[in-house]
Amino acid sequence: MSAPAAKKDIDWSTLGLAYDLEVNGHIETRFHLSTGQWTEPKLVADTNISVSGLSPGLNYGQQCYEGLKAFRAEGDKITVFRPRFHAARMQRSAGSVSLPAPSEDLFLECLRLAVAHNAEFVPPAGEEAYLYIRPVLFGASTRLALAPPEEVILAVYVQPTRPYHGSAAIDGVVLEDFDRAAPRGMGGYKVGGNYAPVWRHAAKAKEMGFGITLHLDSATRTLIEEFSTSGFLGHKMRSDGKDVLIVPQTENAIASTTSDSMVRLAEREGWIVEKGEVPFSSISNLDEVVAVGTAAAAVPVRSITRLSTQEKYSFRSSEAGNGKLVELSRLMASIQRGNSADTEDWCWEVTGYPQLPSAAPPAVGAVSSQWSLLMSTVKSVSDGLWNAVHLSRG
Repeated sequence: MSAPAAKKDIDWSTLGLAYDLEVNGHIETRFHLSTGQWTEPKLVADTNISVSGLSPGLNYGQQCYEGLKAFRAEGDKITVFRPRFHAARMQRSAGSVSLPAPSEDLFLECLRLAVAHNAEFVPPAGEEAYLYIRPVLFGASTRLALAPPEEVILAVYVQPTRPYHGSAAIDGVVLEDFDRAAPRGMGGYKVGGNYAPVWRHAAKAKEMGFGITLHLDSATRTLIEEFSTSGFLGHKMRSDGKDVLIVPQTENAIASTTSDSMVRLAEREGWIVEKGEVPFSSISNLDEVVAVGTAAAAVPVRSITRLSTQEKYSFRSSEAGNGKLVELSRLMASIQRGNSADTEDWCWEVTGYPQLPSAAPPAVGAVSSQWSLLMSTVKSVSDGLWNAVHLSRG
């Protein structure tokens, strides 16, 4: 069965992560410590979840989450981009906070159900918008003791949206009065505690005219780790005309699907890929920087400022919005949307859409009327037959 068409009463050009659209529901499965088993995933027609106020998910931050995208191609084919990468990343994050990790098969089935039941909210082919998928895993039952709870919930939500930062170039600033992650700490895991503490600093930076904040390593404050919402990628051109992709390598940054995909595309295009420590001072050699992530996509960063030293590095290709990294991100987007060959098998097709009723059942009143009409007809036929029999005998 093919996917249902996209809804026609949504203005796909006005969506954003702050725009809450009511969809058909989310998918839930629950793990019980006593049985060691997950329940059958089911659709819940609500955004709310019943959780104990004494759960470790609420009290101790025992949670992790993911973010994926689903796209609609021509012919109403719907695919999810690199779900196995996200399944593996959630398993790693789950282990970091003592949560049972869902298997890849369970994770994929929950994604399939969430998208299939909300397929009409996947934007039409050709739109910049996409369906954002948010799996979240957390300890849900009462457990004040510092130990795993009896019940853990994996819930998968969806929401149609557009790129988080837009597509215009933005200015970045180094975050100097806050360390996001300690060496050998939690920086490499996708847990909520890596995000909420940055909000107040990001808000302050925005007031100063900066669209994104950059983290340096907390040990020396000299090495680039990542942006608060996204990974860091840089580009420079060698004297022999070779493209060079610069990728910070650190255990304190979250592994990025978008970054990994662009690295693979760069290698396929014959670029030189340099992974390793990236000193902040070295970015003066770059002609382009982008912030990459699932929600952010690939956003050109026009400049990066370090306020304490008054250093400011500008990237001319980023400012123009036509750099090599932007071109690479467009190739990735073309693959995601089914317009270019998916030679890496990144796009996972969603199947098994629920059967929609062909027509609404008649109302109770209509059923009563139809039943009365039927009984009246039966009586008329019966009376006619009785009269005919007796007249023939007369």
